[in-house]
Amino acid sequence: MAVQKKIPERRCVGCSEKKPKRELIRVVRLPDGNTVELDATGKKSGRGAYICPSKACLKRARKRLEANLECPIPDEVFEKLEEEIEKING
Repeated sequence: MAVQKKIPERRCVGCSEKKPKRELIRVVRLPDGNTVELDATGKKSGRGAYICPSKACLKRARKRLEANLECPIPDEVFEKLEEEIEKING
């Protein structure tokens, strides 16, 4: 009898749906408290928030991301998020 490994799930900041962690994009505020960047590995230390790879979720999540990360997010991070979503969706 094989034991099935549990798949970690996270909630999207935009649509509030729970999805497998690997399907979401992680945005992290680094421990210095001011730097916000995308975390492709999912292992950087700091406060993180997750978002679905869809433009609709990104549009809804702009203010929520700042609230979750407890700091202002520069426009460059949102531009990188848009590029990442374009890359994923093709």
